[in-house]
Amino acid sequence: MHRRLLLTAAIAAGLALTGCGNTADGGDKDTAATVEIVHAMGTSKVPAAPQRVVVLDTDKVDTALTLGVKPVGAARAGELTGWPTYFGAGATDGITEVGVLTEPDLEAIAGLKPDLILGSKFRQEKFYAELSKIAPTVFTENVGKTWKENFLLDGRALGKEQQAKDLLAAYEKRADEVGAAIPNAAALKISIVRFMPDHIRVYGPESFSGIVLGDAGLGRPERQLLAGKDDKRFDKVSAERVTEVDGDFVFVAAYGEKAAAEQQKITAGPLWAGLGAVKAGKTQVVADETWMTGIGVTAANKILDDLAKYLG
Repeated sequence: MHRRLLLTAAIAAGLALTGCGNTADGGDKDTAATVEIVHAMGTSKVPAAPQRVVVLDTDKVDTALTLGVKPVGAARAGELTGWPTYFGAGATDGITEVGVLTEPDLEAIAGLKPDLILGSKFRQEKFYAELSKIAPTVFTENVGKTWKENFLLDGRALGKEQQAKDLLAAYEKRADEVGAAIPNAAALKISIVRFMPDHIRVYGPESFSGIVLGDAGLGRPERQLLAGKDDKRFDKVSAERVTEVDGDFVFVAAYGEKAAAEQQKITAGPLWAGLGAVKAGKTQVVADETWMTGIGVTAANKILDDLAKYLG
């Protein structure tokens, strides 16, 4: 980015406006209650009830909105434009874009005068020191496979710990109920396929959507258990090996417009047409924003909606 001087000036200006970090506007906020949050980068003292939150990953957009907190700013995934639509009309109005997940815009963040920043060590570790100068910053360790732990940690930072626990418990109870209503759930081999701009992925048991399927007690194709692999989130498959994505039922998503075009091309080809699930009419295109980038309780419940609709 080569704009360190400008960024430093912007951060300094932001701090001048916000006093001592989380005491913006002075007055009675100088004595506002704070709590200490232990997280992936250490310990941060955050407002007990933050009002101006910036989030730097898609899971944290879901988490904040699920807990009734509209972020003032958010980073977006690189291939996406706009915000999630699954929260309904108006839910994301007014959120300011602050760069992409791997390159947050520090000047834009400072300009929003946040009192809390939520991010992840996996995505933004190198920005942590600068972000912490803007506002108290809390990082989760990873994304995806630890989504439940992340939801609870972010809920604690947002001052919504009990609500987060209750919502997660309600989701898990519903997952059991949805799975119980699916005939022979454990015996089914449910495949999750995602088209990327330059490759195809099959998703394993430690991916977000894979965990949701596991919570519902659904079986998976042997290929997607990713046995022997350290990373059980996903594996890549070439177009020539698309037969490896087969299952009793195949859910299909695409990440962005380029990937959607690739999906159309490959699914119109003979190899895809030869899949057992395709021949049986057991495939379904689903929303990438819920199955892949949502990574939160509301998105997980949307996946359960799809499972109940197409498998129940």
